[in-house]
Amino acid sequence: MTPGGTPGAPGVVVVTGVNRYLGAHVAARLAADSRIERVIGVDPSAPNPEVAGLLDRVERIRLDLGSLGGLLADLDVDAVVHLALVTAPDSQQGGRPAMKEQNVIGTMQLLAACQRAPRLRKLVVRSSTAAYGASFRDPAVFTEETEPREVPRGGFGRDILDIEGYVRGFRRRRSDVTATVLRFAPFIGSTADTTLTRYFSQPFVPTVFGRDPRLQFVHFDDALEVLHRSVAEEHPGTFNVAGPGVLSLSQAIRRAGRVGVPVFEPGLSGAVALARSLGFGRYGLDQVDLFVHGRVVDTSALEREYGFAPRSTAAAFDDFIRAHQGGVVVTREQLAAAERAVLDGIRQVRAVARERS
Repeated sequence: MTPGGTPGAPGVVVVTGVNRYLGAHVAARLAADSRIERVIGVDPSAPNPEVAGLLDRVERIRLDLGSLGGLLADLDVDAVVHLALVTAPDSQQGGRPAMKEQNVIGTMQLLAACQRAPRLRKLVVRSSTAAYGASFRDPAVFTEETEPREVPRGGFGRDILDIEGYVRGFRRRRSDVTATVLRFAPFIGSTADTTLTRYFSQPFVPTVFGRDPRLQFVHFDDALEVLHRSVAEEHPGTFNVAGPGVLSLSQAIRRAGRVGVPVFEPGLSGAVALARSLGFGRYGLDQVDLFVHGRVVDTSALEREYGFAPRSTAAAFDDFIRAHQGGVVVTREQLAAAERAVLDGIRQVRAVARERS
C-alpha cells in the first residue's frame, strides 16, 4: 500500500505556485481527496484575495523555488506538482528577465531539489502546446512526437522548450520517479481569467487581415481533472491536453458576440497595444502568433491513457460565453478607438497594395 493509503495516491504532495488561480484550485482539489494525507502549497507571495478562501485545508509555506533545498526531503514529500509558471511578461514584475528567471531558472532549482528527495516518486509538470510554436510551416495537427518546425518567437514558448528539456534530463537521472508532463491548450471556461479570456471579452477583437486560424481550448475544469488524476494515479509520459475539435477565430468571435477588427499583419502590434491601453490584459508574441497561425493538437494519447476526454473546444468556449454574456459595455471612447484601428488597418492594406503594384 502506498503512503496515501490507495495504490497510486501519494501521501504528501507539494504544489508550487499555490497562490495563483490554477495552483490554488489544484491544491484545494487535492486537499479534498481523502486518499491524500497532506497538501503543502509553496509560493513566495501572499495569496491572491480571490483564491485565499480555497486554501483553508492547504498548508502554506512562503518560499521561492530556489530555497526549496532540503525541504522536500525533510517533509518526506511523495509528489510535486509544478505550476509556478509565468505565461506572459509583466513590466511591473520585472518584464521578460523576471519571467525567464521564474520559469527556467526556477524549474532548474526545483528539479535539483526533487533529485535530492529520496521519497519522491511522482512529478507532474504544467507545460503548454506553445512548445510546438506557431508558424506557416506547421502541420495540420501536432502529436506529442512532433518537433516544432521553428523555434517559438514568444518567450513563454521558448521557456517551455527549456523546461521540458530539463524534465527529460531529470527522468534519466531519477528513473524511479513517475514524471508526467501536461501540454495544455489555452484555458477557457466560466471561471477562467486568462489572457485568452480577456482577449475575447473585448468588445472589439483585433484580428489579422486575411487570416482565420484554427484554435483549440481546454475547459478549466477539465484541466483540473487531468491534473488531479495525474497526481492520484500513475500516468508517466507527455500528453497534449485540449478539447477535441476546433473553432476558427472568426467563429469564436461571432459566438462571443464581439466585433472583429482586422488589421494588416505588421500593424497587429499596434492593435495589441490598443487592447492593452483599453485595459484588456497583456499580449505577447506567443499570443500574436497563435492568432495569426493557429494550432491544433491530437489528444488521442490522453484519452487512451487516462480514460478521459475533455469536453469539446466548442463546448468549453460556449461555457465561457454563457458566463460573460452582457458583461462588456462599449463606451464612446472604446468605440472611437476601434474605429481608428479599423481605419488604420485599411490604410495599411492600401499602402502595401500600392507598393506591390
